[in-house]
Amino acid sequence: MRTAPALSVRDPLARLGLTREDPVMSDRHQPVETLLDQVDLSTFRSVMGSLPTGVSVVTSVTADGQPRGLTCSAVCSVSASPPLLLVCVKQPSATLEAIHESGAFAVNFLSSGMEDTARTFASPVPERFTDVPWSPGKRTGAPVLPATVAHAECVLTSSHLAGDHQILVGRLVHGDVSPARTPLAYWRAQFSEVQPAA
Repeated sequence: MRTAPALSVRDPLARLGLTREDPVMSDRHQPVETLLDQVDLSTFRSVMGSLPTGVSVVTSVTADGQPRGLTCSAVCSVSASPPLLLVCVKQPSATLEAIHESGAFAVNFLSSGMEDTARTFASPVPERFTDVPWSPGKRTGAPVLPATVAHAECVLTSSHLAGDHQILVGRLVHGDVSPARTPLAYWRAQFSEVQPAA
């Protein structure tokens, strides 16, 4: 049986037959860096917006106990053992600062009908918790919102700079699920409900 040649994980351009170090040109006779810069912001957003995502509110508290939070769609599991997830947060951010101060955060997975909550935490207003009820998480104290599909409390284990965002990896220390609720989704710049396929 033939096997596909192994690709080095250290060289993400290997699939294109390109490297950053090698001055070899592509079939269109463009330098590697030129090839990498071809996708504009509008195209990037359109492409990534075609992938339906869940909608979450990532929360934390400042050193003096003030709640902070933001809407986030870039959330995914990393590992089951140990239980790790990641969230991507744009810089600068008061919520990001609070996460680094406290060393912990909560991810609140919004349920259908919570569009207003998602918009509130995506807005530029500094006091987003003024009209939003919350309770401190059992393990971390990070704000937990009511009526969500689920929530996960995490201890920050590492952070990584990636473009204009930080990738935060957290270890789950507590979580809860509401099976009767359905999740809120976001697709092509619109909120939608998720229903099981017939």
